[in-house]
Amino acid sequence: MGKITVVGLGYGDEDSLPLGVYRLLTGAGELWLRTEKHPVVDWLSVEGVRFRSFDSVYEKQADFPSVYREIADRLLNRAEEGHHPVYAVPGHPMVAEATVALLLREGKERGIPVEVKGGASFLDPVFARLGVDPADGFLLLDGTDLNADDLNPRLHQLIIQVYDRMRASEVKLTLMEFYPDDYPVTVVTAAGVAAEEVVTRVPLYELDREERFGNLSTVYIPPTASEQVLHRQFETLTGIIARLRAPDGCPWDRKQTHESLRPYLLEEAYEFLEAVAAEDGEAMADELGDVLLQILLHAQIASETGEFDIRDVVKNLSDKMVRRHPHVFGGESAKNAAEVKEKWEQIKQRERSGANREGSVLEGIPTEFPALLRATKLQKKAAKVGFHWDRPEEIRDKLEEELEEILSASPEEREEEVGDLFFTAVALSLYFGTDPEQALLAACRKFVRRFRRVEEEARKTGRPVDSFSLEELDDWWNRAKREERREKGKP
Repeated sequence: MGKITVVGLGYGDEDSLPLGVYRLLTGAGELWLRTEKHPVVDWLSVEGVRFRSFDSVYEKQADFPSVYREIADRLLNRAEEGHHPVYAVPGHPMVAEATVALLLREGKERGIPVEVKGGASFLDPVFARLGVDPADGFLLLDGTDLNADDLNPRLHQLIIQVYDRMRASEVKLTLMEFYPDDYPVTVVTAAGVAAEEVVTRVPLYELDREERFGNLSTVYIPPTASEQVLHRQFETLTGIIARLRAPDGCPWDRKQTHESLRPYLLEEAYEFLEAVAAEDGEAMADELGDVLLQILLHAQIASETGEFDIRDVVKNLSDKMVRRHPHVFGGESAKNAAEVKEKWEQIKQRERSGANREGSVLEGIPTEFPALLRATKLQKKAAKVGFHWDRPEEIRDKLEEELEEILSASPEEREEEVGDLFFTAVALSLYFGTDPEQALLAACRKFVRRFRRVEEEARKTGRPVDSFSLEELDDWWNRAKREERREKGKP
């Protein structure tokens, strides 16, 4: 069994190499370079150092993970065959080197010694050129795998692997999810390399407009306190809510409790549904913010008493989503949405059984639900154990029966009988796969739309709407109905 020695080529030319690294490179019996695109490589050739590189792997594979995978496999196989390869990487071996991480992990699993030697990191000259103290806090990010969620605008951020304009364009688009188009960014290329170092400061929108990139390029984004940037971060929002609840915060927010906030959550949820019905994306975003406000207020109130905080809310939801989607996060499969729903209910039932919960199948439906929503939930739960009508004709007969009972009921009995009629109507809606709540909301919107047309017709006459007979109003109503159907292309 051989072993693998990993060494860093440093950030610049041969003058930046430590003595130990110099001796290792010049004395290696089998030297492999991750890439020949580095200032030290020309010097190695002049010195007569023999080496092989993995540049051909980059051309062969379709993506970087596959490149790193092949490089690691080939080195590990060489060691298993009894060889002692020295593997040289740009910069420092432990800074942004995916292949080294693979070698360390899998070398241990396969019993192959992997020794990491030194190498000067590019971070030292980059920080020096930028005048940045890393103790202030910084992030080192990979331009080939950059997501907006990785960014933290409060810190110094360095993005490496921005080696050409195409990669710079992708980085720019990701940064623009947080930063304004004219936000200043700096491109540092070949930091610390004499006669090659270039430092360019540009507005973000110009980042990819010139060919200013190479294998030694780093993009720097300075920290900011701009509200335009920070207000797009979840942590900023939770901080605002905490500030509102602070002793010197907002008097209204400070006096709220879980109990006092109860009506607002439902109210905001219904306003969001109204925006959905109107297909108004801007309003939907605004109303979802109002719903989120209620969630954050409840979480902040709970955190002040030590019950839970927003992190517990997020963790519990994350755990539940993973647990209830084994066809995504586990080894199970689901062919369609109906099967997914069935699995969800099965897992939910197992969770309740595991908690030793016994009682009615109707448990878990809040009594505070609006009546129509509560009726829907109750009937859905009862239907799961077979308690439902099998044919729509049976529900029609029941509706007629309930209507007759309303007409023959005493004033004291009438409210109960009307309730029975509504409850049966919910059953009919569910039989046909229609959400009763949404159906009734749509009917309300339709009524408002048509009645406003009636009012408009009345205004054209100069008379108040209540001065017309029911027959006249009904005529306008039917006209509005016909116009609406014609607008929708219905006969």
